[in-house]
Amino acid sequence: MIPLLVLVGPTSVGKTELSLHLAARLGAEIVSADSRYLYCGLDIGTAKPGRAELARIPHHLVDVTAPDQPWSLAEYKRAAVAAIEDIYARGRLPLLVGGTGQYVRALLEGWQIPAG
Repeated sequence: MIPLLVLVGPTSVGKTELSLHLAARLGAEIVSADSRYLYCGLDIGTAKPGRAELARIPHHLVDVTAPDQPWSLAEYKRAAVAAIEDIYARGRLPLLVGGTGQYVRALLEGWQIPAG
């Protein structure tokens, strides 16, 4: 089993700053578990990390698709698992951060999601 540190909570409670601090201290890379962070350009109203924050620590699953290209839960889980495995294979700690409960639960509880 791959070690995975998880930080969850609602929008704008300070997850980003805490995750940056933890990632720097622990040698971690951040995997977003926020359904809105996936979309390029959805910065206002989402509390998405800014360019400076994204440059401090490697982030995964941020700005990966256009707003007119919806991602399913199955697509998210597949991409998140791949990112987590890659981070761990490189000797780093994956840090799952976000507030989309369904994304977090799908990963932590090992949901089997039909492709579709």
